[in-house]
Amino acid sequence: MEPEMEGWLKKEGERFLKEVGVKEGQTVLDFGCGAGDYAIPSAKVVGKRGEVYALDKNAEALNQLIKSAKRQGLKNLLPIKTSGEPKLPLPEESVDTVLLYDVLHAYYFPRGGGRQKLLREIYRVSKRGALISVFPKHMEPEHIRTEMEKANFHFERELVKSLLHNHDREQGRILNFRKR
Repeated sequence: MEPEMEGWLKKEGERFLKEVGVKEGQTVLDFGCGAGDYAIPSAKVVGKRGEVYALDKNAEALNQLIKSAKRQGLKNLLPIKTSGEPKLPLPEESVDTVLLYDVLHAYYFPRGGGRQKLLREIYRVSKRGALISVFPKHMEPEHIRTEMEKANFHFERELVKSLLHNHDREQGRILNFRKR
């Protein structure tokens, strides 16, 4: 494991997620989780009474995540392999928090309504009042805010935090929304 990621997972990830709004006992969806930069610390924050759905289309990254979770004794992390389609294999109103970190951009969702379909699915699986936390790495935050509000999510607050992106630390803007 790379030193930056290891330090993040051991020290800062849980604190970061608590500041964002993840709480003990919640059900979290980490959409586009990769190898677990946010899924692993989320599983620690929500504890034994909570669970984390770690969704990604990259089987290798999910395998790394599963191994890491086992090494750390985390039994509340549930990996979900997806085809990349914006259809989520979760029940309606089943999720308290959704992490959309570096996934809402043209590379993953090119023109043609893919992002809007995904946001409809996020709305469907989110409980009323659910937290939707977005790190818009490759898009203007104002554009994301407009799209999220059109999808019936209410802007709550912006945080500027040190976070991980591609296993490197950087400053980023986090936009938090709530399902109406």
